[in-house]
Amino acid sequence: MSSRLSLTIAALVAALALAACSPSSETDSAVTIFTSEYGTVKDAGYAIPAVPISKIDKRFHRQIVSYATKEKPGTIIVDTPKKFLYFVLPGNKAVRYGIGVGKEGFAWEGEAYIAWKQEWPKWTPPKEMIDRRPDLAKYGQEGMKPGLTNPLGARALYLFNDKGQDTLFRLHGTPEWNSIGTAASSGCIRLMNQDIIDLYSRVRPGKSARVVVKQ
Repeated sequence: MSSRLSLTIAALVAALALAACSPSSETDSAVTIFTSEYGTVKDAGYAIPAVPISKIDKRFHRQIVSYATKEKPGTIIVDTPKKFLYFVLPGNKAVRYGIGVGKEGFAWEGEAYIAWKQEWPKWTPPKEMIDRRPDLAKYGQEGMKPGLTNPLGARALYLFNDKGQDTLFRLHGTPEWNSIGTAASSGCIRLMNQDIIDLYSRVRPGKSARVVVKQ
C-alpha cells in the first residue's frame, strides 16, 4: 500500500493500513457474546465456511460491550493496538469485533467516512503491492473476481477522506480467520466474514458514517 497516500493526523495518514481508535474517554466490558453465530452461512450463492471459533481468543468474538465514548451512535472506532473495532450504539454500548490490522509500516491513524459499501467485492491490488508481489500483476487490470478466496471476503466498506477522495483503505471480510487478533495485513482492517456481514448490515454510507482510527 502506498506511503504517498499518507494522511496527516488532522486528516488521514496513508500507507494502506487501517488501524485504531481513540475517543478521549472510553471503557468497555463484555455483555453478550455471539459465539453461536460463526457457523456456515449461505449468502448470494456462496457457502461461507464455519469459523472454528473455539480456536480464537474470546476477546475477539463479536459481542455487545459497555462502552463510554463521546462519539455518536453509528460511528466506527478502530483500536489498532487492542485489535478491536467498535460500532457505537446508543446508551453507552457498542458492538465490538475482533480484527486483523496492518503490519508494521502499513498503518495510519485519523478520520474518514464510509462512502459506499459492496457485497462480494472484486479485489484490485494497488500498483505498490504489485511492485512488491509481481505474482499479483494478473489482477492489476480487472481485479480478482468475488469468491471465497478473495482477500476482501464477503463484504467491503470503502473509506473516503473529507474531500471525497478514496483513501484506498477498506474494512473488509477475510477467509483467513486465524489472522484475527494479529498484525498481518498489508494495511486494511479485516474481520471474519460472519462479522463483516453483521457490520455491513448496520452501516449506512455517507458522511455521517464516521470512522475514527488511531495507533
